[in-house]
Amino acid sequence: MKDLLGLEKMTRAQIERILETTRPMKALFTRSIKKVPVLRGKTVALLFFEPSTRTRSSFELAAKRLSADTLNIAVATSSVTKGESLLDTAKTLEAMKVDFMVLRHSSSGAPDLVAPEVKARVINAGDGTHEHPTQGLLDMFTILEKKDRVDGLRIVIVGDVLHSRVARSNLWGLTKLGAQVTVCGPATLIPPGIREVFGKKVQVSFNLEEALRGADVINVLRLQRERQEGNYLPSLREYTELYGLNQNRLRLAKPDCLVLHPGPMNRGVEISSEVADGPRSMILEQVTNGIAVRMAVLYMFSGPNGFTLDPSEIEKENNAIEPALRDIA
Repeated sequence: MKDLLGLEKMTRAQIERILETTRPMKALFTRSIKKVPVLRGKTVALLFFEPSTRTRSSFELAAKRLSADTLNIAVATSSVTKGESLLDTAKTLEAMKVDFMVLRHSSSGAPDLVAPEVKARVINAGDGTHEHPTQGLLDMFTILEKKDRVDGLRIVIVGDVLHSRVARSNLWGLTKLGAQVTVCGPATLIPPGIREVFGKKVQVSFNLEEALRGADVINVLRLQRERQEGNYLPSLREYTELYGLNQNRLRLAKPDCLVLHPGPMNRGVEISSEVADGPRSMILEQVTNGIAVRMAVLYMFSGPNGFTLDPSEIEKENNAIEPALRDIA
């Protein structure tokens, strides 16, 4: 597998391998020098056609902590504004001999369009309403780190599932790892074909209090105001009254329930400040884990054949990664 385009096409074993590799990457954060030379000489191009703080910054930090060079493409001042196509931009970067293209685009399928046309590894950093695979991976790693398992956990994804690429990556990843997933939100913001796609692996609820009872993890989605042209909601106040996560509703979940949010948050809309800043909130931990997951992804896709689960390659990785982490640059 040359590129990371989404979790839909990945196997459970591949997802677990990335999560396993994330652990030693995160161990770097406790060192005085947070850098290793495993990607020295590689170049990572960050090509973002949509605004981003967390994803863009964490990919840049991940690349630098692996000693790769980074190339930030400011789309607003690039040749895209003169009419250059996405493919032409990608091929221009290819001519500059970049090794990775981290691509965020407002059109679903944009990374799938670029990937076959370039030799560089293409990493999907979010495409339209399709997928955001590294966000899904960091959410799963956060759960795994705190709960020691994903299999069998009751996980509630609440909010604007219809427009959420984060929700789709989480649904594919969590169901493959054996979680019991419930999506909850207004009927207008739940994809109509979700039952046909996931079957009994995913339950649908339109009542938040009912969905939260006994939950191990609650993943609160951002209400995407920029994608609400279709008037899916009567008002933000009504949405908050029915689906906003507050302290009273959180008490319906298990006492050790984790609260996740991909950010940025609309405080007072989909989540209260009391919950967002409370002891069960993993929101800042997700940001930290995002760097570790993206380090693992860049490392594992950097080989001559891309990401592989060939036993001999896994053995080589096991033998190589620990010395590399000890060899502080």
